[in-house]
Amino acid sequence: MRTAWRIIVRVLSGLWRIINFVRECILNLFLLVLILCGIALWGLFSHDSTPTRTVNTTQALVLNLDGVIVEQPSQDKKITKLLGQEFLGTNSKLRQENALFELVESIRQAKTDPSITGIVLDLHNFAGGDQPALNYIGKALKEFSASGKPIYAYGDNFTQAQYYLASYADHLYLSPQGAVDLHGMATNNLYFKALLDKLKVSSHVFRVGTYKSAVEPFLRDDMSPAARDADTRWITQLWQGYLNTVSANRHLTPQQLFPGADAIITALKANGGNTAQYALSTHLVDGLKSRAEVEQELTKTFGRDSEQKSFKQVSIYDYSAPAKANNDKPNVAVIVANGAIMDGPASEGNVGGETTAQQIREARLDPAIKAIILRVNSPGGSVTASEQIREELVAAKKAGKPIVVSMGGLAASGGYWISTPANYIIASPTTLTGSIGIFGVINTVENTLGSVGVHTDGVSTSPLADISMTKALPDQVTQMMQLTIENGYRNFINLVAESRHKTPEQINDIGQGHVWTGEDAKQNGLVDALGDFDDAVNKAQSLAHLQKASLKWVQQDPSWVDTLFSQMQASVSAQLPDQVKAWLPAPLSEVMTKAQQQPGLFNQQGDPQNRYAWCVNCGVIN
Repeated sequence: MRTAWRIIVRVLSGLWRIINFVRECILNLFLLVLILCGIALWGLFSHDSTPTRTVNTTQALVLNLDGVIVEQPSQDKKITKLLGQEFLGTNSKLRQENALFELVESIRQAKTDPSITGIVLDLHNFAGGDQPALNYIGKALKEFSASGKPIYAYGDNFTQAQYYLASYADHLYLSPQGAVDLHGMATNNLYFKALLDKLKVSSHVFRVGTYKSAVEPFLRDDMSPAARDADTRWITQLWQGYLNTVSANRHLTPQQLFPGADAIITALKANGGNTAQYALSTHLVDGLKSRAEVEQELTKTFGRDSEQKSFKQVSIYDYSAPAKANNDKPNVAVIVANGAIMDGPASEGNVGGETTAQQIREARLDPAIKAIILRVNSPGGSVTASEQIREELVAAKKAGKPIVVSMGGLAASGGYWISTPANYIIASPTTLTGSIGIFGVINTVENTLGSVGVHTDGVSTSPLADISMTKALPDQVTQMMQLTIENGYRNFINLVAESRHKTPEQINDIGQGHVWTGEDAKQNGLVDALGDFDDAVNKAQSLAHLQKASLKWVQQDPSWVDTLFSQMQASVSAQLPDQVKAWLPAPLSEVMTKAQQQPGLFNQQGDPQNRYAWCVNCGVIN
């Protein structure tokens, strides 16, 4: 009895120690969170207590853009800056998101600000953005230059995205040891049918659309001829759009800007491989100057700041234009759908069906809102979530509120699905849209497990209930999935046909998963006009019969907690892969890099019926 009692006591004592350990861990974690909160709030308030740099003299506005241009940042800017640079000690510049519309508004305010006498483009940390976004910023820069204020740009080197913006400068300088990297555009996806065969993974693919190439990696080891033809068309148009814009800015022809790889090599051979001299001789830049020489010219133009020991300047991140009285009440709601469309609430970088539908509902029920602009920059995603958003837009339209869709760089597949209720659709010439098609993928590993002696067996009341990743799909399930996908595609083309006043047969001819540029989409009747966000605002004002459009940006601000943990996660993920890849052979490291860049199929999906209207390869442009 004593022995049994001792065993019981030991067990209870052990359990008590475990409970105490868990309790202490929870309390310590809670204390750590409180400390982090205190540090974050202290830093935030200390930053806020230091007012934005007051412009009390004439100076240059420096567009020292860090990171990427996005439609709508997924993290709070102040907290991201604080935690990324000061608390976590990570290089947040590589992950910083710059809001497109805020940036354009700042440039336009600077145009009429007498204290700003010019702009300096410092783009060495700029990672890029889609072509319509860059073009919209360029439009604001053109307006600024037209006001008589100069724009300078300097770089040690220029990537294609950096050079796109730099080409808007009145004075464009390059380091004597630098280069302008113009190389064209390409798409590359990973194909892994052979790998799946070796692993004995069974891929069950369901799709409608000759050009719906999202599932090809499961079916092939290379790109199909149909997908190659379609992708060649739109990527060629994107590259031509790049050349047309930049060459016009530099007063060159597209052929002079990029004469082709062979001509460039010939020219480099002639000058001994001097890339900077090549850029100067072909008028890609206005001069070759060192940083000190550029600094001297900027000081002469804008004056010297003795404290900063540089030319007089204010960063775009510190600039605040003189406040203007604005008593106009918002009457046009702007809702941004940026990222892949997922079921449920919005998450970082993704469109949540529930969240976006709720935002549209709020605008519909707000009597002050007379029109809605839906800004779409999405490759699509879940059919269920896309339909949830579309239904709410239909309700707003029936409530008498005109809907204008403004397409960004990407409004394809599910991104086009949610655009169908619009009274008017405006796309950029280089928007990627269309991709009207649906697919589903279910992978099972019964053969993989069987090869190592593991098997699954059981009973079910119906073949439709006997679905497991470890068992072969019943034939009835396969048939039902294909029927569901085909029904979803019919619904898709019927929605498009009704909204575009065409027959389903006409939409099917331009559908089939085919990706179109905005220019082609206009010719095919998928969009109403080519333009930018300003055109969408003007159209909303016209449709709602407003004397003036005053915008209300409807968005879900991320909490500081979400930002904190996403920054911590980003810090780990940013450092760990590099440590792993350092031990890998170069080819395998390259595969890992490409796998990280290839979106869509490996991201969270979540559609309850496994149906996706998703243009996977639209965003993978090198």
